[in-house]
Amino acid sequence: MKILILCTGNSCRSQMAHGFLQSFDKNLKVCSAGTEPAKQVNQTAVQVMKELGVDISHHKPKMLDQYILEEWDYVITVCDHANESCPLFMGKVKHRLHIGFEDPSHAQGSEEFILSEFYRVRDEIKERFLT
Repeated sequence: MKILILCTGNSCRSQMAHGFLQSFDKNLKVCSAGTEPAKQVNQTAVQVMKELGVDISHHKPKMLDQYILEEWDYVITVCDHANESCPLFMGKVKHRLHIGFEDPSHAQGSEEFILSEFYRVRDEIKERFLT
């Protein structure tokens, strides 16, 4: 089964979902991409995933365009922040889903609060993708 996870920057939520799905079933082909990919995966996302034994440190944000011509069993968008626009994927897709999450990289406040937002969103992603 081939799954593509999309968001805007492909640096946080989509990378965490990608990591979780791949850790749940090694037979899945999971990719993630964004419409405006960041330069690197968010290091706090890498940290909070590592704490659960999921290593996304080798992941790189990718541009959605490189996946347009491929066929996918599922394309899942994870953007849910009011200031973002989730990509609309028009490729060959059997199932399209939207499972939205707030972007923890937009959290403002103390380091502790920001980290707590990463934990919260990470845990929400894990729960939603396990079900």
